[in-house]
Amino acid sequence: MPARNRRLPRHLSWPLTSTDVHSVLGGLPADAVSLSFDERPWGDETLLHAGWIPPISSNYGGGLPSAWWSSVRITVAPTLGIERAAARKVLREHALPELRDWVDGARQAPEAWALTRHSISWGLVDRGLARRHDQEPYQQVKLH
Repeated sequence: MPARNRRLPRHLSWPLTSTDVHSVLGGLPADAVSLSFDERPWGDETLLHAGWIPPISSNYGGGLPSAWWSSVRITVAPTLGIERAAARKVLREHALPELRDWVDGARQAPEAWALTRHSISWGLVDRGLARRHDQEPYQQVKLH
């Protein structure tokens, strides 16, 4: 994203672009996934987060537009500019393929799973990639 269009301070940078995310997700319908870029780092080292939004019957409305139900919300958080290249490499090689699998699984999940909120996140923890499901503590990812 060009610097003039950025909403970030100069020392921060997003480790992924919208092209990175959309290219790995392929031809999913536009209403199946939404992508956003946060302006501040998350306090828990998260760089990439995906959340499943269940239908209204399980979230009691929650103020969410009905178009969001049964969809995935993806958020990219910024990192320090000096860490961007390393974060980008590991997220593109490992997290994005896992994200694609998670989104495919969410869209085909049994009703019992689909009626509750679920999430998956990736971040750089202790200089390595870590993943967590449903707000559990991060677990290191073994890179091959």
